[in-house]
Amino acid sequence: MTKKQLKLGVLLFGAGAHMNSWKAEDVAPDASIDFDHYVNLTKKAEANGVDFVFVADGLYIDEKSIPHFVNRFEPLTLLSALAPITSKIGLVGTLSTTYSEPYNVARQFASLDIISKGRAGWNVVTSPLQGSAGNYNKGNHPEHDLRYDMADEYLEVTKGLWDSFDDDAFTRDRETGEFYDKNKVHVLNHKGTFFNSRGPLNIQRTPQGQPVIFQAGASPRGIEFAAKHGEVIFNAAGTLEKAQEYYKAVKDQVAANSRNPEEVVVLPQLQPITGATAEEVEANYQKLQNLISLDEALDYLARFFDHHDFKQYDPDAEFPELGEVGSDGFRSTSDAIKARAKEENLTLREVALQTATPKGSFYGTYDELVEKIITWLDNDAADGFMLTELVYGEDYDNFFDNVLAKIAERGYYSYDYEGKTLRDHLGLSYKESQYKK
Repeated sequence: MTKKQLKLGVLLFGAGAHMNSWKAEDVAPDASIDFDHYVNLTKKAEANGVDFVFVADGLYIDEKSIPHFVNRFEPLTLLSALAPITSKIGLVGTLSTTYSEPYNVARQFASLDIISKGRAGWNVVTSPLQGSAGNYNKGNHPEHDLRYDMADEYLEVTKGLWDSFDDDAFTRDRETGEFYDKNKVHVLNHKGTFFNSRGPLNIQRTPQGQPVIFQAGASPRGIEFAAKHGEVIFNAAGTLEKAQEYYKAVKDQVAANSRNPEEVVVLPQLQPITGATAEEVEANYQKLQNLISLDEALDYLARFFDHHDFKQYDPDAEFPELGEVGSDGFRSTSDAIKARAKEENLTLREVALQTATPKGSFYGTYDELVEKIITWLDNDAADGFMLTELVYGEDYDNFFDNVLAKIAERGYYSYDYEGKTLRDHLGLSYKESQYKK
């Protein structure tokens, strides 16, 4: 039987995904704005054959925000700086469809794809935090499903703009004086419900045809959107069974959209807490727990519930009844938190601390993690993973040296890159123009 090959991305998240990772002794406290830190992480990832690095983003902060969210780089600026000092690894960044314009974004990602010689990817988000509206002149924050309606049209416009020129439109013939063939230009002239854009885009088609579209929809509307547009889809499912359900739901909807499920890569989150022995694993977990206070954990929890004030409740009472709080932001995450609290009869304290520092499915020794990752690959729960280290210190190196190396030995991972572009790495086809005959 042919072994499924692990596809792997690495989240570049400042000092780490833990809200207080900046306090850890083996990472720089200013890592979120330390360019050398990002260079180091990216070059290690590339040396280990990782398919892409990924930079997340947000458009709103307040006094309860995760510390390294308050002071961090804008994704496309960072990725453009990483492009010329890397040669193979994909470069993926988050950009909001709710608070930007298709024409500008089409230019930005096309430019990154050309600068990187075909390694760009766009993580499409609709911006869940209501406070984002206060930073832009676009009126009130749209409700959840309306944001996806806007994003749907946005993607259609952006893709249309990326196809403004045929692949061979730019002749640059010095003898005839023809810089480009005017018969190979396409004016989009889009006039829609949310966006107007005439075009054409003032940049040629890119080495990938179009940058790779990443998405992380988990609500029913989010999955519908991801199945229509997503080529790489992130998933935060916490268990093997939930990951299998999500995997099947996405692949089925992809097929229902007349797309090839094999051309869509599903990547659950891989947030390991690991070590050589069970005792070392638990000790590493306790180090993470010691980085955070209850008040900080409550603030972290509040982020998924539109910064609801959890400090008004008794932390040792059962998790409060919140009604629709959180449904217009991180809906799938807030629903999952509420469901877990009810199923496991958890107190608010337990929910907050577990949410801020979860053990998750990938808590275990190096050997246990190897088995779990292979099990997810073999049982239609994942096509690969999005590696999200809680602290980007020793744990980052340990994963490559003690987990990834053993997966490679088992034949489920290759350190050699497939082709030159991010599409090649991920097994995705070149994106042909909609105008190709």
